[in-house]
Amino acid sequence: MSLLKKNDTVQVISGEDKGKRGKVLMVDRENDRITVQGISLVYKHLKRSQKHPQGGRIQMEAAIHISNVMLVDSKAGQPVRVKMTVNKDGKRVRSSAKGGHPV
Repeated sequence: MSLLKKNDTVQVISGEDKGKRGKVLMVDRENDRITVQGISLVYKHLKRSQKHPQGGRIQMEAAIHISNVMLVDSKAGQPVRVKMTVNKDGKRVRSSAKGGHPV
């Protein structure tokens, strides 16, 4: 189960873009893939059409596996592991696995 959501800030922990940070654009929970802004850029070749009269290549983000990123804690500014906890009101919240404070 993924604890990442759209618009979260994540840091890549393995692969070609290791160490880079970006905003989550899309989460595919079924395939455990995630699309991050500015990470894993690939070229898509377009045929000429009415929408793209020039054709050519566009650069876009490709999906990466969700295990290759960690959520960045907004307070500490460091990547953290995340777990679900229940707060005093009975609501489930995401919290840091080590510190225990809400993320």
